[in-house]
This record gives sequence, structure tokens and C-alpha cells, in this order.
Amino acid sequence: MSQIVPPRPRIIQVKRGFALVASQFNAQYVQGLVTHCTDELRILSPASNVALHLVPGAFEIPLVVREVALKKEVDAIVALGVILQGKTAHARYLGDVVTHALQQIALEYGVPVIHGVLSLDDEEQARKRCLEDKINRGTEAARAAFAMANLVAELRK
Repeated sequence: MSQIVPPRPRIIQVKRGFALVASQFNAQYVQGLVTHCTDELRILSPASNVALHLVPGAFEIPLVVREVALKKEVDAIVALGVILQGKTAHARYLGDVVTHALQQIALEYGVPVIHGVLSLDDEEQARKRCLEDKINRGTEAARAAFAMANLVAELRK
């Protein structure tokens, strides 16, 4: 696991649209991702719009990501959730299904979909990656969304 957050992309004064689709399951950790992601997007692109869509759990994230992608009103979508490993294989299956669905949506609709649905072993990992600043995955997701939105816009000129 990387111990540092990738560097902040160059700030560009451009208005972009971002949608965050976040699970309400493991709410404390997901809220940390949402807060860090939103804060970073506001730094990177203060004029941009950031919409938040809440869903019950990680399994429901791809459907809402697809609905947002269908509208073609945003430049990037960030999927945020936390799946904690339990005593069964359910978490692994859930993580695989969500991962494949998010990639499929990105390719089918041509919109960057940033995968911030974390599959973690325990709450200690969740705390470090979702609540703390050093390796926060919400910050990373925002930077990836901003970079991809700008790259795709440039490629489509």
C-alpha cells in the first residue's frame, strides 16, 4: 500500500461538474471519504459543481453511477464506499461485482468513473484511509477525478 497521496494536480480555473455516489453503509468511514473528496475538489476547482448522491450500500452504487452517467451532465463521477471483510467471502464478491460494474459504466458511457469503493480488512485500515489526512483515499479520488475530467475534455477538443 502506498503511504503517500499522489501530488495535487495543477489547479485549472475551469468549471467542471462532479458527482459523488456514496454508500451509507459504514457511514463514519464513507463520510470521511466524502468530506476529503469534496474539500479537495473545491480546492482544485472552486467554480465546479459537486453533487452528492447517497445509496444504502456498495451494491447500489453502480446503478446510481449509471443513472448519473446517462444524463451526461458531469465531467467525472466518484464512487465512494467501504466494504469491511467479515468471516465469509461476501465482501470479496461484493467488491468484485462493484469493480466490474463501475469499469463497464465508464467504458460504455465515456465518463470517468473513479473507483473509491474500498475493500478493507478491518476498521484500523478504514480509519487510516478514510479519516486521516496522510493517505486519505477521498483526497486521492478527487485528484483522479479532476485529472481525468481535464484529460478527457482535452482529448475531446
